Amino acid sequence: MTKMYVIQGGYIYTEDGVVRDGHIVVKDQRIHQIKHFPYQGSLQVIDASGQHILPGFIDIHIHGGYGHDVMDASVEGLAALSEGLLSEGTTSYLATTMTQSNTAIHSALETVATYVEQAQATPFKPAAEILGVHLEGPFISEHKVGAQNPAFVQRPSVQQVQAFQKSANQLIKIMTYAPEVEGAQETLATLGNEIIFSMGHTVATFEQATEAVAHGAKHVTHLYNAATSFAHREPGVFGAAWTNPFLHTEIIVDGIHAHPAAVDVAYRMKGNHALYLITDAMRAKGLQDGEYDLGGQNVIVKGKEARLASGALAGSILKMNDGLRNLLNYTHAPLEELWRVTSYNQAKALNVLSHKGSLTEGKDADIVILNDDIEVLTTIKAGYVVNNNNNE
Repeated sequence: MTKMYVIQGGYIYTEDGVVRDGHIVVKDQRIHQIKHFPYQGSLQVIDASGQHILPGFIDIHIHGGYGHDVMDASVEGLAALSEGLLSEGTTSYLATTMTQSNTAIHSALETVATYVEQAQATPFKPAAEILGVHLEGPFISEHKVGAQNPAFVQRPSVQQVQAFQKSANQLIKIMTYAPEVEGAQETLATLGNEIIFSMGHTVATFEQATEAVAHGAKHVTHLYNAATSFAHREPGVFGAAWTNPFLHTEIIVDGIHAHPAAVDVAYRMKGNHALYLITDAMRAKGLQDGEYDLGGQNVIVKGKEARLASGALAGSILKMNDGLRNLLNYTHAPLEELWRVTSYNQAKALNVLSHKGSLTEGKDADIVILNDDIEVLTTIKAGYVVNNNNNE
């Protein structure tokens, strides 16, 4: 049965600018039409007057939330996480692993592959879509483990990455790695065209980071965290991230992982084309303060912070819409620019821009409707409308 309806009014953020008081026609899970004038007809109408209509958020670095974690290796847990993410406007994401034993990583990867296969083979149920896997570790530096478990850090090899990729059914899209460690250069040279190599949890120098880019590294994982800081005589990975035009970078905009001014610097240096808003969220997102597990380590969540007993930050409990609100406040850039940091750049990097990442006729109807406070009013996944009544 053909299902058609209209999103009317508001501000529609497109690649060509903002459409004011126009309308979107959704048909059969896709954006059928975008018009620059009010709708007059008999189709069901979602009134978005005065609201902001953006493409659904794409989170390329998220471990968990709403009580679940990718490393739980649970199909049911992934389903619950995927459903929960719609409440914050996230319609697609990369299931992100952690530095654990090879057995645990293989199990998590196999579970993601099973979940994706089942989701594609069964009747549609509204939930954020897993576009692939972000393998964060275990190929990192033991000197910058952050909240990763140092007991399971290992050196990269082509064979080990390929083994993980086999378990994931070729779903690994991004791999965080330390470019300075033994085996890193060979692994990058062999697999850099298949996987996005992202520098993170690393003590690489500016020169080492620059060399890695020359050989195919493309991203920096959670800028300002777990890598070498900028200094005027040794710019480090952060300096490379700022200045290298071939490097794109993630950033956690929760006001904790990076000072607002540092976020502003990153945006000024990278612009809205080379920056990715991420959450790096763990299972406590959406839940109360308390103690939770992250990769086998105990995490204390209090207020907006998640930390190990040592005091080290342990991911975040950030929601994508809250990150966007913070990004607006920290950079003072307009939403007309910043929406790309939440969806377009991610879709382009993951080679899914043909059907996701922007409000364009013919693309998937993955849409989020926000009010002026960047609270999620409605999330639309593949045309299915989910209203959010928990704008806390």
